[in-house]
Amino acid sequence: MSRLSVPPPDDVTDGAQGVLDTIGAQFGFVPNMFATLASNPTVLDVVMTLQGSLSRVLDAKTRHTIALAVSQANGCDYCLAVHTYVSSKFGGMSSDDIDLARAGSSVDPKRAAVARFAQQVVESRGQVSDADLAAVRGAGYTDPQILAIVTVAVQVLLTNFINNVNQTDVDIPAVSAASTSG
Repeated sequence: MSRLSVPPPDDVTDGAQGVLDTIGAQFGFVPNMFATLASNPTVLDVVMTLQGSLSRVLDAKTRHTIALAVSQANGCDYCLAVHTYVSSKFGGMSSDDIDLARAGSSVDPKRAAVARFAQQVVESRGQVSDADLAAVRGAGYTDPQILAIVTVAVQVLLTNFINNVNQTDVDIPAVSAASTSG
């Protein structure tokens, strides 16, 4: 059961309600995480602005791969469910590629390097080795793209932390456990 409260509809500000309406139109419902964030419109705005801004820094499949890899490394069941749903329904990723991303890999060698690097960023709390950087560079990523990878990973950590603290009730089809070896 979620540990933070979802505001009653009458307590949601007009601005936050507009955001929830947009999310509801995209998903067909308002996921619990966003309903909870509506209790603090500033936090909802920060999360949505960050997600919107970062949607321009890397291609969608790479961002989905990072989200899945980071959510798996951080043990966020809610985010795994959301990112699996979004990656499949909107991102065009196969279930095999979703499972591989969660395990720090991909069917695409370049995205496999991103998944491994993103998980290393999480597991090392950003203290990646020279070899980690060399591997992601060797896959073809530039330093500006590496900055984007780290920023997307941190944005995913933000929602992972929110949902792990809240123990947000999963309202999206739950995902099964995947291998974490890559």
